[in-house]
Amino acid sequence: MMAHVRIAIAGAGFAGLGLAIRLRAAGIEDFVVLERAGDVGGTWRANTYPGCQCDVPSHLYSLSFAPNPSWRRTYSRGPEIWDYLRRLADRHGLGPHLRLGHELTAAAWDDDAQRWRIETSRGGLTAQVLVDATGGLSHPATPRIRGLRRFAGTVFHSAAWNHDHDLTGERVAVIGTGASAIQFVPQIQPRVGRLHVFQRTAPWVMPHSDRPIRDWERSLYRALPLAQRAVRAAVYWLREATLATGMTRNPKLLRPLERVGRAHLRRAIADPQLRRTLAPDFRLGCKRILVSNRWYPALARDNVEVVTEPISEVRAHAIVTADGEQRDVDTIILATGFRVTDPPTAGLVRGRDGRTLAELALATGAIEAYLGTTFAGFPNLFKMTGPNTGLGHSSMVFMIESQLEYVLDALRVMDERGLASVEVRSEAQAAYNARLRQRMPATVWASGCSSWYLTPDGHNPVLWPDFTFRYRHRLRRFDTRAYELRVGAPGCGGGGAM
Repeated sequence: MMAHVRIAIAGAGFAGLGLAIRLRAAGIEDFVVLERAGDVGGTWRANTYPGCQCDVPSHLYSLSFAPNPSWRRTYSRGPEIWDYLRRLADRHGLGPHLRLGHELTAAAWDDDAQRWRIETSRGGLTAQVLVDATGGLSHPATPRIRGLRRFAGTVFHSAAWNHDHDLTGERVAVIGTGASAIQFVPQIQPRVGRLHVFQRTAPWVMPHSDRPIRDWERSLYRALPLAQRAVRAAVYWLREATLATGMTRNPKLLRPLERVGRAHLRRAIADPQLRRTLAPDFRLGCKRILVSNRWYPALARDNVEVVTEPISEVRAHAIVTADGEQRDVDTIILATGFRVTDPPTAGLVRGRDGRTLAELALATGAIEAYLGTTFAGFPNLFKMTGPNTGLGHSSMVFMIESQLEYVLDALRVMDERGLASVEVRSEAQAAYNARLRQRMPATVWASGCSSWYLTPDGHNPVLWPDFTFRYRHRLRRFDTRAYELRVGAPGCGGGGAM
C-alpha cells in the first residue's frame, strides 16, 4: 500500500522550502518535499558556473519571514544563496520532511479517491494536495543546431558546468549572450586561448552597482532587523515606481535608463564597429535587462570575437556560420537559457480527464493558469511561479510569497469546510487569462523584439503585466467563488460539488 500524505511538494528551492517553513509555522506537519537532487537549493544548487550571481539585490531576494542579516554583497553570489537555503532547511527543522533523490516522474489525479497518485524515481505515494514548486530556471534548453551531437570536442550547458574540464588555452565557443553568459564569459576569457561569442541579439547591459556589504551594516541588521526591512522596502518600491511603471504602463518612461545603457557601452568599447555590434536595437526591457561592469571589457580583449552570423552547422571540430566561415573550436558552452514556456513537469502531471498540462496547452498555444497558481481540470494542484508570474524588474521571491499565502489560505478553507478538493472553474480561468492578454499590448514586451518570454504566435505566457503589489492583493485570500468545491473526506470517494 502506498504511503499517503496530506501535501506533497515537488522541488526544494525557494518556493518549496518557503512553503514547507510556512506549513510548519501553521502547525501542519503532514507533508513531504520531493527533490530530485541530493540537496536542497534548486536553481542555486544546480547553477555553479564561474561568476554565478543574482541580479536582484540581496535584501529583496530572500524570504521576508526568514531574513539574512549576514549577506556579504548587495547582490549575492550563487554559493552564498545556496548556503542561505541550506541553512533555512536546517534552522526550520525540514530534514524529516525532505525526500532527497526523489524525482517526480508522474502524477495523476484519482477522482474517485480524491487524491493525487504520485510516482517518483524511488517509489510512489498518494497525496490530497500536490504543489509543483519546481522552478522555471531548472531545466536547460538545448538549441537545435545541425551537427551539434556529432561535435567531437566537449559540450556542456552553463547550467551543468563541467568543472572537470580545463579550458586553459582552448578555443572556446559560447553560444548565447544572456544572463549567464555575461557572468561567466569575463571569468573564462583570461585563460582561454581563443573565445568566440555567438550573439543572436545584442542585449541591454546596464552598469552594476554591486558592492561588499560593510561589517557595520551587517551588525546593524542583526541588532536592528527593522533597518534591513527598511532597505528591502526601499529597493522594492524604487523598482516598482521606475521599472514596473515603464515596463507595464508606458515604455517611453524607460528612455532615461536607455541613455544610461548607451553611455555604459560607449565608455567600455572604443572600437566603433564592435560598439555597433553590441548596441541593442530594441526597447530596454523588451528582453531581460542585464547588469555587468565586466562584460563589455571582456568582449574588447584581443582573444575574443563576437560573431553575429547565424550558425548553420557544427562539425566534428568546428562551427560553420551562414556566410560559410568555419571556426575551429575545442569546447562549446551553451548559454541558451531554460525551458520556461514548456516546463518538463507539464508533461508529467495528468488531471481529472487524464490529459497532461502539456497536452492541454496544444489547444491554446501555451499553458494557462488562474492567478498563475491553479489549473482548471486539475483539482488540488498548485503551481509556484506558474504562467504569467515572471518578472522583468523585481524579485521572484515576492511573487512566491504571494502564492504561499494563497495556498495556505486554500488549505485553511478546505479544513474549515471539510473539502476534499478545490478546482478552479474553467470560466474563471478563461476570464482571467483574457484580461492578461488585453494588458499585454501596452507592455514593453510587446514592443517588437523576439524573446524567450514569447510563444511562436507572440503570446506572452511568462510575465506578469502589472505592479507586483497588485498581484499580491489578488492572492491575499483564497477566492472560493472562482472554484468548484467538493466536500467529503479525501480517499473515501463520493462527496458532492458546491
